[in-house]
Amino acid sequence: MEHRFQLAPYAGKASRLVCPNCGRREFVPYIDTETGEIIDETCGRCNRESNCGYHLTPSQYFQQHPEARPQGDDWRQAPDWLKKQQPYRKPVIPQPKPAGPICELPREIVEKTIRMEPMSNFVKFLDTILDPLISEGVVFLYNLGVTKAGETIFYQKDRKGRYRGGKVIQYDPVTGHRVKDSAYPVYWVHQNFMRQGYIPQDWKMTQCLFGEHLLDEYPDRTVCLVEAEKTAVICDGFMPEYIWLATGGKTQLGERLDVLRDREVIAFPDIDAFDQWSEYFNGRSDLNVSVSTLLEDNATEEDREAQIDIADLLIRWYRADNPTVPYVPPVPSQGGTERPATEFTNPVVAEIARYFSPEHLPEVAALIEDFDLVPVSIQHIEPQEDENSDR
Repeated sequence: MEHRFQLAPYAGKASRLVCPNCGRREFVPYIDTETGEIIDETCGRCNRESNCGYHLTPSQYFQQHPEARPQGDDWRQAPDWLKKQQPYRKPVIPQPKPAGPICELPREIVEKTIRMEPMSNFVKFLDTILDPLISEGVVFLYNLGVTKAGETIFYQKDRKGRYRGGKVIQYDPVTGHRVKDSAYPVYWVHQNFMRQGYIPQDWKMTQCLFGEHLLDEYPDRTVCLVEAEKTAVICDGFMPEYIWLATGGKTQLGERLDVLRDREVIAFPDIDAFDQWSEYFNGRSDLNVSVSTLLEDNATEEDREAQIDIADLLIRWYRADNPTVPYVPPVPSQGGTERPATEFTNPVVAEIARYFSPEHLPEVAALIEDFDLVPVSIQHIEPQEDENSDR
């Protein structure tokens, strides 16, 4: 049965009104299909389902305004011209276009940006919740690049090792939140590569899952799927026994998930995407995906308002379990670049670390911890001048 009152089809910006709830021009009004007129500027649905959710149906509107209700018993029925059957036409099934070659970013240019110096603001934040050695490990595990402005480049590397794209985001080094400022918009790194002549102007991006390259590297690990790239990196720092992949957005599902066939997957949607992801994966019988209720079971009303994700929850739990761990702001090192001050809980490492320059401290700690070294003695040796040396 067709209804007489339907949501107005999109016909340009003018067909969208200002939402009476959130004030954004994302409001779709209901129209009377007999007259083409809208019922009222308050009767309709806001497209911002997660952030607003306003929806006033015609039935609800007429209950509030009975004087506006159409006369007769058939006001709910669609007019005849809507119900008229159209002649049968054999559906045209579009033939799939042959897949073209995957465009990839130049490896030599990409890998120059995957480094620890200069340190991105995101990595500075990581060092406040993770051991600096773990922070450095996830940088190279996920091929995180950095710009001169301290922005993070989240490269998408596929199973064949091709860099398909890179999302550039600026973060606050203290809070770890994205900087929502017009001076630091989110953009794709290939836009810069085009301007600099590294790739041709007809270069086309074909996205894949962030972290996809880890699937073949760890074939027996359970895959955990999240929305944001930042979330995947943080969760890997806390729980490296899983493979953490990111879709890049709440609605960015579809074909890029096909690589997860034959893998055990746990999906961790953001708190505002639980219903949407549950419905989607219920329809993907080709995938073995279970949707976690961790956030649903633990989120407060404030959490729902803030639209938290699993990384926010893990950070909260970590800080609750480590109330004495202070935030150590970045301090200048001898080289003039910023590096967070490092505290070593191992007393042997702490003693030896006094004899090394700051840039070597993580490497020394790693050697001692990994090989269980036991120092016999520690001596400070003054350098000797050599007459035959040019130094």
